[in-house]
Amino acid sequence: MTSGDPAQPPRRVDRAGVVIAALLAGLAAVLVWDARGLQSTTMYGMGPEAMPVVIATGLALLAIGNLIDALRGNLPARESADPVPVVLILAGLALLIAIIGFGGGFILATSALFVTTSAAFGRRAVLVDSVIALVMSTLIYLAFDRLLTLSLPAGPLERLL
Repeated sequence: MTSGDPAQPPRRVDRAGVVIAALLAGLAAVLVWDARGLQSTTMYGMGPEAMPVVIATGLALLAIGNLIDALRGNLPARESADPVPVVLILAGLALLIAIIGFGGGFILATSALFVTTSAAFGRRAVLVDSVIALVMSTLIYLAFDRLLTLSLPAGPLERLL
């Protein structure tokens, strides 16, 4: 050891990083496998199976990068696990599915997800976030519905527009 060099701890393989890389690769494989089952309605060009393959390619690249960093021990140290943000985001996703499933529409469903996600990130201004979410969701709905002529799940608020 030379003088002035602090002793570096040996880097170890980050097992959690390897697991995350495997899960990302598994998800990419599932997307590609599922995309193979989509029927292409176009005679030429790209069909509906193209986008899942693009997403799967991105996930595969993330898996490779994560695996390399995990094997080298280069992943940043993780903080202690706090389950509250994860539970809030999962609750928001459950609300999104439930609201759309029961006919509440895109605006209310997306607003619920926005508010729960902002709360998961530590924001406690629920009323202000609700107003922001409603305005943003309405603008997004109008952009998709009117400008792009793509339909989104309609509920009571969407029928008023």
